[in-house]
Amino acid sequence: MIETHGTNMTSAHYARMGLAECEKIHLASLEILERVGVDVHDEKALETLVSGGARADGIRVRIPEYMVTRALFTVPKQMNLYDRKGKAAIRAGGYRSYYGGGSDCLNILDHRTGQRRKPTLEDVRDASRLMDALPEIDFVMSAFLPEDVDARIYDRYQMEAMLNNTTKPIVFVTPDFEGCVAAVEMCEAVAGSAEAFQQRPFATCYINVTSGLTANAEALQKCIYLAEKGLPQLYIPLNAGGVNSPVTAAGCMASMNAGTLLGIVLSQLAREGAAVAVPGWNGGPYNLQTMVGNYVLADEQGIPTSMGKYYDLPVFGLGGSTDSKILDQQCGFEVTLSLMTSLLHGANIVHDVGFMDSGMQGSLQLIAMVDDYLGFLRAATSGVTVDDETLALDVIEELGPTGSYLGHEHTLRHYKEPFYSKLADKNPYSVWEKRGATSMEGRAAGLVDRLLAEHTVEPLPADVQAAIKTIVQREQARLG
Repeated sequence: MIETHGTNMTSAHYARMGLAECEKIHLASLEILERVGVDVHDEKALETLVSGGARADGIRVRIPEYMVTRALFTVPKQMNLYDRKGKAAIRAGGYRSYYGGGSDCLNILDHRTGQRRKPTLEDVRDASRLMDALPEIDFVMSAFLPEDVDARIYDRYQMEAMLNNTTKPIVFVTPDFEGCVAAVEMCEAVAGSAEAFQQRPFATCYINVTSGLTANAEALQKCIYLAEKGLPQLYIPLNAGGVNSPVTAAGCMASMNAGTLLGIVLSQLAREGAAVAVPGWNGGPYNLQTMVGNYVLADEQGIPTSMGKYYDLPVFGLGGSTDSKILDQQCGFEVTLSLMTSLLHGANIVHDVGFMDSGMQGSLQLIAMVDDYLGFLRAATSGVTVDDETLALDVIEELGPTGSYLGHEHTLRHYKEPFYSKLADKNPYSVWEKRGATSMEGRAAGLVDRLLAEHTVEPLPADVQAAIKTIVQREQARLG
C-alpha cells in the first residue's frame, strides 16, 4: 500500500469500550430505530427509506434490523482522500489518524495583537495557507466565518479561498444544500470533470445532522446527493446528553448511534458502496453546569470512536481544541489531551485543530503549536524498528564502552530521525535568556508570520480560478 502521512498506530491502542459494551449499544440502537424511529424531514429521503423497507408514520421513520445489516455490509471500511494533484493523502480507516483545522469560528485571536476580533475572508486565506505549510497538518478546513462577505453564501467564498490556497485535502461545511452542490461544482472544475473528482476526491463534506433522532432536510439532501455522485461524506449526528437525549453516556450514545445508522442506510440505498465516516466525539453528557457546548469534556472521550471501531468504519474525530479563551495552561492541557485521546482511540480524520472558546474562536498561533505537539505525539506513539541496522551490534562491538559514537557513520545515517521541536525551548536558561527569553506563544506567532510571508501554494490555472469564481458569482447573483 502507498503510505500516507497520517499516524498508523502499530502498538499502543486504547478502547474506551470493549466489544460487550459496543454490542449492547448497537442492539439498543437497532431497537430505537425499529420501535421509536427517527424524524426524517425530507420527502425524497422518506421515499428512499420506505422503498428500501422502512415504515413511515408521517415524518417518523422506523427501520428494521435487516436494512441496517445490509447497509453495514456494503459501506466501505476505508475512506480515501487525495491532494489537489491526485496523490493519495488520507487513507482513513483502522488506526491511521490524520489531523486538520475546523470551520466557521465567529472570532479570531489575532496572533499579532493578542486581541479577539471578527474574522475576514483574508483570515480564511491565511489559515488555509498556514495549514498548507505546516508539515503535521493533513487537511484544511475554513477556520473562520468571514464578516466581509454575504452571510447567506459565506461558504462559497470560503471554498474558493481554500481551493486557491492549499493543495491538501479539504473538509468543507455548508449551511444549505445548494452550498454543497456549489462546492462540488468548484471541485469538479479544479479536477477537470465530475468523473475525475469522483475517482480522486480531494474534498469531502462534513454534514451536520440535528441530532440522533432528528434528521434535518439539508443533511438528508446532502447525504443522498453525495452518495449518488459516488463522493465520500462525513455524516455526523451529535447528541447533547441531558438536553436532547439521556444524560447517561450509554443512552446518549445509543440514540446518537441510531441516527448515524440511519445515515449509513440512506447512503447505501442511494448508492451501494458510497463512503461514509461516522462521529468520533459527543455521545456523552452535556455540560449542564454552564449549558455551553464544550469541545473537550472528559466523559465523552473515546465513546463514539469505540462504536466506529466496532463497525470498522472511518471515524471523523475531534482534537487539538480547547474551551479556554486564551493560550494558557487550560489551553495546553485540553489541546494535548484531546489530541492524545483521538490518537490512541484511533479516530481517523480529526478536525478542529486550533479551536478555542467552545468553537467560538480560532487561533493561527494555536494551529502552529498543535502542529508541533503532533510531531511529538506521532514520534512518541510510532512503532519501533528493531533490525540489524537499528540494533547496531556491529557498531557496539567496534566502539565498545569508551568509543565515540558521535562521529560514527551510523550516527550520521540516523541522527536526523528523532523528533526535534521547532517551538519548544530545550536550551539551558542562559541560552534561552540570550535569545530573548521568549515564550512558546511568542515563538508560535513568529512562525505564523514567517510561514505566511514565505510559503507559496502552487496556483490553480487561470481558467480554473475563473471557473470557480464564476460559480461564486452565480450564487451571489442568484440571491441578489
